Amino acid sequence: MEQKNFEVIIIGGSYSGLSAAMSLGRSLRQVLVIDSGLPCNRQTPHSHNFITQDGEKPAIISAKAKLQVAIYKTIQFYNGLAVKALKTESGFEITTESGEIFTSRKVLFATGVRDLIPEIKGFADCWGISVLHCPYCHGYEVKNEKTAIIANGEMGFEYAKLISNWTKDLRLCTNGKSELSFEQTQVLEKKGISIFEEEIDSFDHKEGYIQNIIFKNKEKIDVKAIYARPPFEQHCPLPVDLGCEINEQGLLKVDAMQKTNIVGAYASGDCTTQMRSVAIAVSSGSFAGAVINKELIDEDV
Repeated sequence: MEQKNFEVIIIGGSYSGLSAAMSLGRSLRQVLVIDSGLPCNRQTPHSHNFITQDGEKPAIISAKAKLQVAIYKTIQFYNGLAVKALKTESGFEITTESGEIFTSRKVLFATGVRDLIPEIKGFADCWGISVLHCPYCHGYEVKNEKTAIIANGEMGFEYAKLISNWTKDLRLCTNGKSELSFEQTQVLEKKGISIFEEEIDSFDHKEGYIQNIIFKNKEKIDVKAIYARPPFEQHCPLPVDLGCEINEQGLLKVDAMQKTNIVGAYASGDCTTQMRSVAIAVSSGSFAGAVINKELIDEDV
């Protein structure tokens, strides 16, 4: 790539990054989008709760978005991995895995998170297909089905109450001794939610569609859907390497303007919020792009 200096570098070219790029492209800004091509929902067959795209395949939404963003001639794309980020007197210096160096006045991290899949046989195969994290994204498609939740303690209690809005055929698997209080257990039992404390051995599934949860004591329960919220980590280490602060949930800390604590560095999308959905990622990216453009204008006065 001949051009090395840009006004804005966006690291992460999925929904949030592309949305920010569109805002900036429409603001006539010189932008580079660096993306390694590994979105967290790449295994999910359909995306939901995003108006005009409800039920579409995630990859099709991304491809259409990229085609539309590419219309803006001030935007360029780099297919590869950013491995180093430095703060400089004039902005930022980004180095890629192949050794190329690009500079910019501002940087936006739209890098998402990486889910840490538990060591349960079949979990990874079902993740995003029939093992789900969000009822707003996927609950309608499995409404009234036999459903399990894998969680414990306060999270398990709140998650079970939430999911009971979509199905009454529900059981809570604590994957070990229950940490729910006596009162919480009573509430769930009154709602008809069974609690299973046996440790989980594996998932019996067909091409990612769950059929049974098999416990280590060889017992099993048949289900059509599972909700789980495995722990996660930042998909990209560069924001932390740069000095960006992380909050107690492990998310990049941003203010109402999508600004990190590092001057000139912004973040948007899943790496900043527990509300992981395409619609919210698009919204925060679009807003971040507008904020960055305004800051560039103010600096040039």
